[in-house]
Amino acid sequence: MTAAFDALAAEYDAYFTTTPLGTHLREAVWRRLDARFAPGDRVLELACGTGEDAVHLAQRGVRVTATDPSQGMLEEARRKVAAAGLDGSIALHQLAAEELTAAEEALPGPFDGAFSDFGGLNCVADLEVVAQALARRLRPGAPVLLCVMGPLVPWEWIWYLGQGDPKKAFRRLRPGGLAWRGMTVRYPSIRALRRAFAPEFGTLRTGAVGALLPPTYTEEWIRRHPRLLAVLSRWERRLERLPPLPWLADHYLIEMERRAA
Repeated sequence: MTAAFDALAAEYDAYFTTTPLGTHLREAVWRRLDARFAPGDRVLELACGTGEDAVHLAQRGVRVTATDPSQGMLEEARRKVAAAGLDGSIALHQLAAEELTAAEEALPGPFDGAFSDFGGLNCVADLEVVAQALARRLRPGAPVLLCVMGPLVPWEWIWYLGQGDPKKAFRRLRPGGLAWRGMTVRYPSIRALRRAFAPEFGTLRTGAVGALLPPTYTEEWIRRHPRLLAVLSRWERRLERLPPLPWLADHYLIEMERRAA
């Protein structure tokens, strides 16, 4: 898995983070991170990638312990953190989500919250193991925000069927997940994710990230339609919690709370 993301690291921000569509999608998540995490909170991030979310939170006074299995992604994150002058607010660790159980000394708790953005948990084989390890790191009542790629995406069906590629259109429905760059990517439903994180976590809120807005591989097309992008973004933020949008989005953002022991 690390080799796949190491290869993507240098160009990841150019292809996603700084694009018009990527900016709208990330800002939608930031609205919810800002609502849940306050200055002074100590927060654990899983699959931090190039560190964009960690930098955003640290600039608001949140202390972030950011983890990722990819050395390449962490190198990009270190450059970004140093450029922002936030070395004292962000700690970076090379660690996969599945390795949380074995990293108690390196990541001492309790944390005031945790999050994982844009599909980091889609690369995890056993979500229950991650949920149990995360529960041991968090104080009771701590919020957890998980942005996960879902299995049902009408945008994807329409886009790839229009290109005459039904295999890609329905790839997320493949039993056992999708083979990609030497690893398996899985697409858990909202119900499956809730079940994996129970009984340690209760669900507070679920919203859509990319239901009206198209997936990121449409960037070249949507860039030519900036007014449409703005309209879709505005309406998605208004309707993000309205069923069935979270169930039909490229990503859903589920917000949970660590239950009392």
